[in-house]
Amino acid sequence: MKREVASSNVTFSLLKKNPDFLNALINDIGSCILILNNKMELRAFNEPLKNIFSNFEGENMLYLRCGEALGCAYTVEEKSRCGETKHCKHCEIRKDALFSYTNNKAVYNKQVSREFFMNNGKKAMKHLRYSIRTFRHNRDQYIMVIVNDVTQLMNQTSIIREQEVRISELQTKYSKN
Repeated sequence: MKREVASSNVTFSLLKKNPDFLNALINDIGSCILILNNKMELRAFNEPLKNIFSNFEGENMLYLRCGEALGCAYTVEEKSRCGETKHCKHCEIRKDALFSYTNNKAVYNKQVSREFFMNNGKKAMKHLRYSIRTFRHNRDQYIMVIVNDVTQLMNQTSIIREQEVRISELQTKYSKN
């Protein structure tokens, strides 16, 4: 009896035997997955990175540093590598990735809001949620950063809050009359 993956209670370890399926799965999810080495250089990534965040559309991004691959505005405007701008020491993603690497501890569901250059060359404020963990492969330790763009959600939340404030003001105004 052949069972479907979704209907069985099996971990993803069964996918080790089917790298094509695993690659399709990783490239079809909406989250960006970045695999970094100890120098914060990109060693592997999935398709959403090129389609959503990067200002290096269609280029080979291997060995770019994390901020460069994401299109961090500081790296572009200062014409510096990620880790070398005057803002890098305050970068939450960088600090959390280095923490995870040195302490072998995962970082879950953190948020950062900052400007990034998009693949159309324009700068945009982005709200990101990310998680970070390390893993070992062939004696080397790597950092996996999973990034979700929650900009649209945050913008809609802001609009709703503004509308709630306006409604409250109107209720207060008309309840006095």
